Amino acid sequence: MIATALVAFTLGGLATWPLIRRLQHRLTDAIWQLEHDPLTGLLNRAGLLTAHATLSRAGDAGPIMVVLIDLDDFKPVNDTHGHDRGDEVLAQIGERIHDIATLHGGIAARLSGDEYAALLPALTADPARIGDTFVTLIAQPVELGADCGPVTVTASVGLALVEATDPVQEMALRRADIAMYHAKQHGNRHRLYEPGMAMPAGDRRRGPRLRDRAALNGKATA
Repeated sequence: MIATALVAFTLGGLATWPLIRRLQHRLTDAIWQLEHDPLTGLLNRAGLLTAHATLSRAGDAGPIMVVLIDLDDFKPVNDTHGHDRGDEVLAQIGERIHDIATLHGGIAARLSGDEYAALLPALTADPARIGDTFVTLIAQPVELGADCGPVTVTASVGLALVEATDPVQEMALRRADIAMYHAKQHGNRHRLYEPGMAMPAGDRRRGPRLRDRAALNGKATA
């Protein structure tokens, strides 16, 4: 009787293992989807915040460089070639941003439609050179096939040097956002945040960013 029970228990356990493995895979996939952008495979905003939180807890974490990248006038790409081709452009641009970030020992993310970000160690290279690298490589033509030909987009890049322990949304991304708008306004293509730099007046901006509108809506409903 005991032997029979042990055999039955063993067989039941063996039958259960495939189910457990499937559940583990599903859980892993679900976590990945929560922290990654499905189009580009880059981190999304939640994933970037998680990565920064991990970095800020590291005992040897030094200063970091936050890079905010906004594609200039991307809407005509969708209007001219369609959203599917527009998505191809966004995916290829994402690959370039990922490659640059990885080269400098950092990580990349897609925050919204045509807005990307990167976190880099601050001592890898000077900010001007990194900003120029992002601007130059993003502006290289994106090949979409013979029926469309190459598409060229440009980007405005804001950079900010902060401590790894500084709040990422309230300070790091905010400063990079301000620098990015100054780059866009003055045609510099990339700009490093400087103390005292303020966001351009509202009538000279394109309008509230997605995260700004979300914040406003959150306050309105609070």
